Amino acid sequence: MRFVLRRVGFLALTLWAALTLNFLLPRIMPGNPVEAAIAQLRVPLTPSEINAIAAQFGIKQNQGLLSEYFTYLGHIFTGNLGISFAHFPTPVTTYIESGIWWTLGLVGTTTVLAFFAGTAVGAIAAWRRGSRLDSTIPPLLVFTTAIPIFWVGLMLILVFSSVLGWLPSKGAYSLGATPAFTPAFILDVLQHAILPACALLITTTGAWVLTMRNTMVGTLTEDYVRMARAKGLPSHRIMVNYGARNAILPNLTGFAMSLGFVVSGAILVEYVFNYPGVGFMLLQAVQSNDYPLMQGLFLLITVAVLLCIVLSDIATAILDPRTRTAS
Repeated sequence: MRFVLRRVGFLALTLWAALTLNFLLPRIMPGNPVEAAIAQLRVPLTPSEINAIAAQFGIKQNQGLLSEYFTYLGHIFTGNLGISFAHFPTPVTTYIESGIWWTLGLVGTTTVLAFFAGTAVGAIAAWRRGSRLDSTIPPLLVFTTAIPIFWVGLMLILVFSSVLGWLPSKGAYSLGATPAFTPAFILDVLQHAILPACALLITTTGAWVLTMRNTMVGTLTEDYVRMARAKGLPSHRIMVNYGARNAILPNLTGFAMSLGFVVSGAILVEYVFNYPGVGFMLLQAVQSNDYPLMQGLFLLITVAVLLCIVLSDIATAILDPRTRTAS
């Protein structure tokens, strides 16, 4: 119980610090949405007209920073993330909901697949250390991890979309299609997700292979693994129950952080493939100085990462009780 309370306290303190930074960072950036709106109009405005534009954005020109900070905290805890400046008068929560499910479906699925595939390949490579599999597959996957993800995406578009014409190159579904839970629409969505998913898998799987292989190589030298061999236990049982189960524990925190960052989307991939996720949404928010949208997305990312880290710590404590006393 004390272990869980410590983790919850860590979550609360870190969340408060993140909320404060989330409030300050957009405000120290150069420019503001009112100036951007005036620049787009390209006509001289009177002070009253400028105040009217600020009021449309929900900005109080004479409000102090501290007062604005407490107003911001009050809105956060009541679930009010404000109105998007760039998509006025759409609420931030409504706009985020329009992209979060596309990101979770694409980036979330590929992150889980990359972790389990990389972990399995790394465990087998470590078990067969020095074999042909160990000398070819891990180095190849590590090499692909070093390739820029936007370059991989562009090459996939060039080959499978422009040259072969097998798969669509952009968007989440075909232009003019009506979103519906039908086999035809689901198939269309899957076809559009293949290329960005492949780009993510190609550039992320190798990291999990390398970390799992190196951790398991050290685990296989432990005394309990030697004792299992001496007992004559089957090889697959030793590899899974004694080797992989213990070697995977250090990777759980990294996997939890990856799951948390899923909600931030893959900005480069979504930009290259014009995919309507929150990654591309975040890029547009920064470019347009959309403070409420930036703050809403940063808050979503922060909360997701912190929750996943706390859950991974609890899962690690359940799988390895020794970590409870060490914490």
